[in-house]
This record gives sequence, C-alpha cells and structure tokens, in this order.
Amino acid sequence: MSSDNITIRVDNLSKCYQIYDRPHDRLKQSILPKLRSLFGRKPASYFREFWALKQVSFEVSRGETIGIIGRNGSGKSTLLQMICGTLAPTSGIVQTTGRVAALLELGAGFNPEFTGRENVYMNAAVLGLTQKEISVRFDDIAAFADIGDFIEQPVKHYSSGMYARLAFAIAINVDPDILVVDEALAVGDEPFQRKCFARIEEIKHRGGTILFVSHSAGSIISLCDKAILLDCGKRLFTGEPKKAIAWYQKLTNANDRQQQQILEEIRQVDTSQMFVEKGEKASITPPSQSKGLEDTEIEEDGYDVNFISKSMVIYEANGAVISNIRLSTVNNHDVNQLINRRRYRVSYDVKFLTDCGGVGCFFAIKTVNGTMLGGGQWPRKNDVRINRTAGSVLSICFEFECNLLGDIYFINCGVIKSDGSLAHRILDALVFRVIPSDKVFSSGIVDFHVAVESKETLIGEVY
Repeated sequence: MSSDNITIRVDNLSKCYQIYDRPHDRLKQSILPKLRSLFGRKPASYFREFWALKQVSFEVSRGETIGIIGRNGSGKSTLLQMICGTLAPTSGIVQTTGRVAALLELGAGFNPEFTGRENVYMNAAVLGLTQKEISVRFDDIAAFADIGDFIEQPVKHYSSGMYARLAFAIAINVDPDILVVDEALAVGDEPFQRKCFARIEEIKHRGGTILFVSHSAGSIISLCDKAILLDCGKRLFTGEPKKAIAWYQKLTNANDRQQQQILEEIRQVDTSQMFVEKGEKASITPPSQSKGLEDTEIEEDGYDVNFISKSMVIYEANGAVISNIRLSTVNNHDVNQLINRRRYRVSYDVKFLTDCGGVGCFFAIKTVNGTMLGGGQWPRKNDVRINRTAGSVLSICFEFECNLLGDIYFINCGVIKSDGSLAHRILDALVFRVIPSDKVFSSGIVDFHVAVESKETLIGEVY
C-alpha cells in the first residue's frame, strides 16, 4: 500500500485510564507518591489501571469505508476520539491526512446557549472553514438539517433528532477528507437516515475516507469495504465485513467458555490473513470450526443454543396463551442460523382460556430496530375465521422462504379475535441470524433475487 494513499495510520495505539475506588484516593494519588519519593521510599498507587484500548494498529487508504464493530465497552468510541484528536493516547501514534469531520457524541461541541446558526459558524470554523466559506455553505447546511425556524433558537431547546440533523449537516457540508460517524444516525427518523446514508455514499464516491461505527450488520455490510472487530480494547479481526459481522454475532451470543474458544479461533484466522496480505505463506491453518464460519456455514443452516432473544415481551393473556414457538427447517430441525432462499417454518400452539370468536393467527419478522419486514396470517384476509372453545388447543404452522440478507432478525407472533383485539401476543419471541452469502447480487435487507447481465462494448464497435 503506497504511503501517499494512506489517510489514516494507527500504530500501537493504547489508552489507559486510572480508576479510583473512592474519591479521596484521587487526592492521595496527587500528594502521597511525591512525599514518599522525597523520603526515598517507593511510591504507592491508589488507582487501578483500565486499558480502554491496547496496541491497536491498522491503516486506511484514501476512498475506503471502514466499519468498526464490537461489543459495548470494546473501545470503539475511544479509538475514534483519538483519531479525531479529541482524546490523547497513552501511547502509540495516530496520523491523519486532510480535514477530519466527526459525529462522535450527539451535540458534542455545541454550545447549548448558542442558536443553531451560531453553532454552525462555530463548529465549521473549528473544522477549518473561513467565515466567508461558512456563509456560502450555510443555506445548504440549514436545508439538509431541515429544522425550520429552530435554526435561530438556542440548541438547548432542541430534541435529540434536531441535534443529530444539525451536527450531521455541518459535518458533511465541510467537504471532509475523513468522515467519522459513531452511531450518531441512530437517533434520526427514517427519512433523515436515508438522506444521511445517501450523502455518505456521495462522500465515498468523491474519494473521501469514512470510519463508521454501528451495531447494524446490514449497514456495515452494505456500506463498508472492510470491517475491524474490537473486543476488550484489542483488535481481533480486520477483513471482509460479512466475516467480521459473523464473528461479532457469534461472540456476542456465546457464554464465557465459548467466548474464549471463539476469541482463539479469531486470533488464528486474523494472524493467518495478515501473513497472506503480506504476500507470505500463511504459517497458521485455521481450525475446522473457523473454516466452517467462512465456508461450511454458508451452505448449512443450524442451531446455536446460546443465541436466544433477550428482548422478549409477553403480553397479558386475553383469552388465549401461545406456547411452543419454533423456527425449523421443512424437515423439522430447529434452527436459528438461516440460509438465504431456503424454506423454513414458524410454528406455535395456542391454548384457549375462554371461548373466542373469529380467531386469527399471525407471525411477523422485524429488524433489530423494529422495522416490520413481513410475515403471514391465517386465515387469509377474506376467508371466514373460526370460533374456538375454552380448553381447545390450536397448532399453527407457517412456511416461508427466507428472502433476507445477512443480518439479525426477530419473530413476533400473536392471536387476534373477531373484534380486532389481541387474545395473546409475544414480541421478539425468537431471534435468528441469516448467514451472509457471496452467492447473491442483492444488497440491503430484502433479497429481490437480483440477476445481473453485463456486456463490454469496444469503442467503434457497431451492432
């Protein structure tokens, strides 16, 4: 990689914080070690060291979009703050080339007493624009933020969505060479998020470098050229986004014992990859489990006992109770790791506590952020619904084709009565992961079974 083409270089970057158990320990640390040194005694420490980031190294080329993922507390935000220069490293080097615009923390850098207009001028000046340049771009910034007359009001009166709109509008309208986004888009509404991602694509197309932190697997896979997986302040893996996401999801849903095994597998795969990237023969062969993540898993669905819904909400029974919810193959094998374009079944039992008229059953598939993607209902919309007596049990099974791309999804299910009220409902009853695949041309969330034809025409060739 040519050094002229590198916009971000991170070399053995570390950040250590001093953690004090009691407030007066901080005072002791500021005084007593100096006194002990004066008397020739070994200084004592009254704090514990916490390494938020430890010896992280990587390089980013001009025009690359890099996703950074990891569990909460893995060091993602700390890393971005040091790249942006708002946090000093304990050790290591960060080098950036060009103007850096960042959305690190909602409203960071805003003066709550200033109006939106005044904060635009202040923030853009910090990013290197002159007063004249800001004035020329102000209308574009205000139009993108789309907060109306609130642009003339103090930002302390803004909602979180308004903060996000204005902060992002400033960042992307200063023509950054490097754009750093740390989950700031999650608070915006759907139209705003679509506009933001469109502008990110524009910056990417223009040759800008983007660092993007998100817990959304779909966003990382669709936007990023590479992904960096962090855990406990250390870089575990750098490579294809779908592989990084697969490791991240496995790690997130494993117990303590399994996590140690997965961490070792990731280290071996990443070390092997580093040798290959340098043009050397890989000296480490990934274990069979690791190979399965990259190859076999794309061919075989399966069930991970530790991958369960942690956000389940069970409604109060209103005449019926749902139980025995299952997601299975057509051959009746339980699964929560699905393969794109295969058929699966959602089934559950309904026990009726009272007589219920005009009963209907449904299931729905939603994204992590709650977007409804689709589902099934029985009976169909114009079919006659049946009545059920107290004590009876209804078993229902929906079969569907998994036309979803690699990400995590949730299944909701419920029973309704003739008056439209819920007899029972369970939100996020099951969670499943669709394994990323290289075999489709589709992108986004839903697989539209895209086919591609390409033809190369030579200049001057006549048809």
